[in-house]
Formats: sequence, C-alpha cells, structure tokens
Amino acid sequence: MKKKYRYLEDSKNYTSTLYSLLVDNVDKPGYSDICDVLLQVSKKLDNTQSVEALINRLVNYIRITASTYKIIFSKKEEELIIKLGVIGQKAGLNGQYMADFSDKSQFYSVFDQ
Repeated sequence: MKKKYRYLEDSKNYTSTLYSLLVDNVDKPGYSDICDVLLQVSKKLDNTQSVEALINRLVNYIRITASTYKIIFSKKEEELIIKLGVIGQKAGLNGQYMADFSDKSQFYSVFDQ
C-alpha cells in the first residue's frame, strides 16, 4: 500500500464524523470556522500529497481556534480530535516552524470555489 493512502480512510472517517458532531453548534462562535475547515479538508484528502501533513495542520487549527473561542469539546469530539492528532504526528515537524496555525486560508487554494 502506498504511503499516501496509509491514513486516508481513517482521516476521512474521523473528519466527517467530527463535522457531523460539530455542525449542530455552528451558530456559536468558532464552530463555523472549524466546520468550514473540516469540509475543506474532507474535499482535499483524496488529492493531497501528504494526508498526515494536512491532518496535522487541521488539528493545530482546531486547537488554536478552540483556545481562542474557549470551546470545550465533548468527550466523543475530543476523542476524534486526538485520533486525528495521532495521524498528524506522523508528518513530523516539517513546515510547522513559525507557521500561523490560526490562518484559515491555509486550507484553501487560489483555485477553490
């Protein structure tokens, strides 16, 4: 199995499940940003070169946004974020130095609509 697909199915499953859990709170501050990013990552998972790096950026974004808006996740939501974090750890530290984790635009490209 290619390395690219190693964590693809788990990542798809975890992001879609987390989105379905969080979408009910979309009217609360911070939740809409997290849900937008979860949708964007779900779209990009099939075409990304490194699933692990994308998931790593996602988890960092979720953590910083949750901290900013003082979001407290349920036990099930937290378990999914931890599982995504384990996948993201496989990417290592490349590209994280001096990165802006709170920037939502890192998940969008110029060509996205």
